[in-house]
Amino acid sequence: MTERWMHGAQSRRTGTREDRSMARATELRNRSPQPAAAAKPGHLDLEIGGMTCAHCPPLLEKALKDVDGVGHVQVNPSTHRASVDYDPGRTSAHDVLEAIRAAGYAPGTAKLRVGIKGMRCASCVSHVERALKTTPGVLTCSVSLGSEAADIVYLPEKLDRAGVDRAIEEAGYQPVAEAADTEEAQDAQAAEQEREYRTLMRKFWFAAAVSVPVMGLSYPDLVPGLREWMAPGTTTRTVVWALLGVLTLPVLLWSGSQFFVGMWQALRHRTANMHTLIAIGISAAYLYSVVAVAFPEIFPDPSLAEVFWDVTTVVTALVVLGLALEIRAKGRTSEAIKKLIGLQAKTARVVRDGEEIDLPVEEVLVGDVVIVRPGEKIPVDGEVVEGSSAVDESMITGESLPVEKRIGDEVIGATLNKTGSFRFRATKVGKDTALASIIRMVKDAQGSKAPIQRVVDVVSGYFVPTVMILAVLAFIFWYDVGPEPRFVYATIVLVTTLIIACPCALGLATPTSLTVGIGKGAENGILIRSGDALQTSQRLDSIVLDKTGTITRGEPALTDVVPAAGFDDAEVLRLAASLERGSEHPLGEAIVSGAQARDLRLEDAKDFAAIPGHGVSGMVDGRDVLLGNAKLMARRNVDAAGLKEAWQR
Repeated sequence: MTERWMHGAQSRRTGTREDRSMARATELRNRSPQPAAAAKPGHLDLEIGGMTCAHCPPLLEKALKDVDGVGHVQVNPSTHRASVDYDPGRTSAHDVLEAIRAAGYAPGTAKLRVGIKGMRCASCVSHVERALKTTPGVLTCSVSLGSEAADIVYLPEKLDRAGVDRAIEEAGYQPVAEAADTEEAQDAQAAEQEREYRTLMRKFWFAAAVSVPVMGLSYPDLVPGLREWMAPGTTTRTVVWALLGVLTLPVLLWSGSQFFVGMWQALRHRTANMHTLIAIGISAAYLYSVVAVAFPEIFPDPSLAEVFWDVTTVVTALVVLGLALEIRAKGRTSEAIKKLIGLQAKTARVVRDGEEIDLPVEEVLVGDVVIVRPGEKIPVDGEVVEGSSAVDESMITGESLPVEKRIGDEVIGATLNKTGSFRFRATKVGKDTALASIIRMVKDAQGSKAPIQRVVDVVSGYFVPTVMILAVLAFIFWYDVGPEPRFVYATIVLVTTLIIACPCALGLATPTSLTVGIGKGAENGILIRSGDALQTSQRLDSIVLDKTGTITRGEPALTDVVPAAGFDDAEVLRLAASLERGSEHPLGEAIVSGAQARDLRLEDAKDFAAIPGHGVSGMVDGRDVLLGNAKLMARRNVDAAGLKEAWQR
């Protein structure tokens, strides 16, 4: 996977910086929004990395000025800083940063990811993003409901980390530390999600159980037998409905408690969210039913004093079930991260002060000499300094064949050593290893947004208050011009509008599907860089692969046996497989599997010896058997010229 990404990066680096910057500027200009109402001018003062010659400042200035909406630009070659004025109505800080990167330079910004608890809908995302964008030092931020986190691009010298947490809290949500890239941290996060899921499921089953008798007894006129027993205006009807109200109250207060907590938190910060709509809707239905039972005389006809206990119980049960399923879906997205983390070695054998000691992989330092034996995972990235071996790098590159490693070659952490023993010097540890970079890319991709999601977030920011206003207007309209009993119909319309228009699907469908899709891709060895890439892929009509190794099954398989003249193919395969039963080499395993598939009887090999980089040898049925590459045949004076055409094919 990594090799594919590196190849793509190399291809993108072709061409001059000026060509790339001009192309990027044209792209930004074409996609920039149309001029809007007057906005406060934007200004960026950035440290720029990568400026190495006198031609760099004018080139960067030209690339920035080609972005529509950018005004004054000044690049100082002595301080390596760029001052940029831009019109926020026509471009954004994100586009300015992208133009700098496209020109081949590195803007002096940093990224921060903050976990956020308490978000339940797309309007929550809009509230948090607005709060973070006004925090000093924050350039851009992207809040994902699926990953429950905010990815922030900021200026290190201007950002107050405590200010970020304060902005999130003032918006009504709780900042939390992101789970560390360890199995223990991921397990703790999964356990917390599982507890929340079980709590919600208990609330759902309780609300569902109460809903059955409530629904049956709320409409006695539809059930033969109940119709006569609970006739309109009778004491029996009033008593039964009063008992149903008592039975419904625990559903409202316990199963629906999170709706009222969420509504109160939103009201404290003068906002509204999904919980606001649900809480008002089920409360209105319950209170209306209380009035209908306690004060039926206020209705023009006692038969019109209907109850809506079932609305409270059924809606609460269904929405709580939706929340539980949402949590379960989010939990599954973290499985990909957990599996990637599980690929890491847990310990490393390090040489310190002339002694070999076993350490947790987190304690390995750059420069340490690490010993790796056959069958062990390589703990960190490094360079071979002694010995040789064949290393299975399929989990990184997708290649099915092991790679021979000798002194001076690079090894990658989490790959599997197959045959020999060697020592290497650690060059990258902790978060700098290749596997840690892959984990970080998957997390960033899961937290990214597809272009359609940005539209959804904007719409959702206005959706909740719009629905509440429409619900009130609908109530007024039905109360003024609706049929009698106008108050009853108006209340039903109010409650229905609030509940049915809940933006759950609007805010959850896209981010949840995005995080699940990117996570599933990672589980199957496919890294998706961002939500933009995933959405753009729908327009692909051709896919170009740079090599075949990355589209194999990830392991070799026996396809043909081509014997030399005078030999039987089954006998050749039997001897080779019998010898390879003692080898851990992937090609050896493929030969053994191929022989077993052909129901060949295998024997035990004697005097088995692995010849690093060449093959294996041993005795099978009293015969000397040599199995390896052309170099080994030449070294042992075996004439294999007659097979040259076959092995080249």
